[in-house]
Amino acid sequence: MTTETTTPGVRIENLTATAPPPGPRLPLAVQTVLFGSYRHRWMPRLRRRHGDVVRLRIYPERHVVQLADVDHIRAVFAGPASVFHAGEGNVILKPAMGEHSVLLTDEDVHLRARKLLMPAFNGAALRGYRGLVTELTEREVQRWRPGTPFSSHPRMQALTLEIILRVVFGVAEGPRLEELRTLLRRIVDVGPVDLLGWHNPKLQRYGPWKRYAIAQRRTDELLYAEIAERRRAGDLGERHDVLSRLLAVEGTDGEGLTDAELRDQLITLLLAGHETTATALAWAFHELAREPAQLAAATRAADDGDEKYLEAVAKESMRLHPVISEVARKLTRDIEVGGYRIPAGHTVMPSIALVQADPAHHPGPGAFRPERFLGDGPPAGTWFPFGGGVRRCLGAGFSLLEATVVLRAVLSRFHLTPDRARPEPAKARNITMVPSRGARVIVTPRTRLVT
Repeated sequence: MTTETTTPGVRIENLTATAPPPGPRLPLAVQTVLFGSYRHRWMPRLRRRHGDVVRLRIYPERHVVQLADVDHIRAVFAGPASVFHAGEGNVILKPAMGEHSVLLTDEDVHLRARKLLMPAFNGAALRGYRGLVTELTEREVQRWRPGTPFSSHPRMQALTLEIILRVVFGVAEGPRLEELRTLLRRIVDVGPVDLLGWHNPKLQRYGPWKRYAIAQRRTDELLYAEIAERRRAGDLGERHDVLSRLLAVEGTDGEGLTDAELRDQLITLLLAGHETTATALAWAFHELAREPAQLAAATRAADDGDEKYLEAVAKESMRLHPVISEVARKLTRDIEVGGYRIPAGHTVMPSIALVQADPAHHPGPGAFRPERFLGDGPPAGTWFPFGGGVRRCLGAGFSLLEATVVLRAVLSRFHLTPDRARPEPAKARNITMVPSRGARVIVTPRTRLVT
């Protein structure tokens, strides 16, 4: 990007605007609750009232500006990393992920972490994971009880957690990893109220916040023990799991990663690397069970090995039900967006949910239509569940591979129906939006003609 963007309505130099963006005048506490628990309903109303640039006050960022115009969002993603700090924008995650996390760092520190992690998610690595994902998925679906309603979301969480444990550690057996499974499920299972304790040490002395802090400390103990044991291994060069890769490679400054740096990258992969994919798959099952025509098309794709269509199912699930509603960039200098001045220190939040639900970009946005993603697909920049620019999620390819393999395994074996006709609304769970009843479905074994 040049010193002055060419995108209409966005500037980082020669600013002329002085007025701040419009927004609600409710107290910070009220806005925090509305955003934390009801943003999927509240943000569309604010857009209708105030437009594509809306100022909010929410804890802990305090001053944020939601963006819903695709041109503005493209400018943010393409803007200088020195101006748009994604790491600082993700400050809400710091207590869980740690200060060294690839999600929490910026500029040179971020580039170093990203460079170290990239080999674990390149094309060759993804091809190597396919067999693992298939094996673990087949093992999971063999446990399902046909004819009995069940919540698919927790089953997908268990599956994707098992997969990412194997990818990160190479093995998933032993008392240490068994305890880690239980603790990670506890750490992920938090609501908006629990998040308040992340940034308030005083709350961590009481009730659920205290229990969460204890679980987090124990998780760290187990991770550090695993790191220490792996450092003593003599065959790091022959292993392909993420932990071994990180221990075997030297950093760009000639020094290896510290235990604290390793801990932060591992917990980031373990938490971010399974929850979002699990939720996207649960939403996909929720929609397919209620759309017979789409289910029939997806089932044919599973039988024919048409992974492009199955990937389109996963993408449409992520479009219709974005797991993460927005991404964040904290400003290091004043900028101008849509004729409004946004000061340094504010956080701009490109809204995934608002853009992906906009009929201007996705006709009939409330309908589940995987065909949108066949051929040329939707317009560029109107689907970004993995973020954008240099901060696009490292695991995007892995997530889509995982979703495609799981969909094929399930649909090859089962027919899906809902446990009730009424769709499940979304509800807030940590920073994600999940099916309120766990995406409950009924599976029945498919019958096929043998020729």
